[in-house]
Amino acid sequence: MSVFGKLFGGGGKGGKGPSPQEAIQKLRETEEMLTKKQEYLEQKIGAELIIAKKNGTKNKRAALQALKRKKRYEKQLAQIDGTLSTIEFQREALENANTNTEVLKNMGFAAKAMKTAHENMDIDKVDDLMQDITEQQELAQEISDAISRPVGFGEDYDEDELLAELEELEQEELDKNLLEIGGTEDVPLPSVPSNPLPKKPVAQKKREEEDEDDMEELKAWAM
Repeated sequence: MSVFGKLFGGGGKGGKGPSPQEAIQKLRETEEMLTKKQEYLEQKIGAELIIAKKNGTKNKRAALQALKRKKRYEKQLAQIDGTLSTIEFQREALENANTNTEVLKNMGFAAKAMKTAHENMDIDKVDDLMQDITEQQELAQEISDAISRPVGFGEDYDEDELLAELEELEQEELDKNLLEIGGTEDVPLPSVPSNPLPKKPVAQKKREEEDEDDMEELKAWAM
């Protein structure tokens, strides 16, 4: 059994392989496990570095042992980094494959539905139907044009003759108005009265003279 077979719990040759969703879930669990291992190794590396610094001058042997352990942890950490990169790449590939599978499945479902919808359709029948629709639309338009066309019931008039008659009527009306205006010149004007105009009343004349005297007095006082 392969490593991935053991990882995903696959059986022998006749066993059914895991689904993409199951494989993706397993890979995510593995990523979480390796991430925790990374954090543990980073803590160990930090602790060994502190030991090495602490015993650098006091206990050289202990300091060297701490540095050796630190190098070993760093090597494991680098391996885990590489493994995580591989697992991440494989998980993304599986997710893309799963997405493509779902897309193709839905497209196939839509294709079958379209085939079912067109199953009872004949292109020749569709063409005949569209031709009938076009003919009926043209007939309906002809009927609408015929109904909306003015009907004279046998009364066919010449428009030029009607316009000429209208001009004659307008000219007659104009001549009539001119004659009415010209006839007013012969109307006699009122004669000038031969009797002399009545004189102003005495009281009014006296009042006017008094007003003139007042004005003369006012002018003399102003000077």
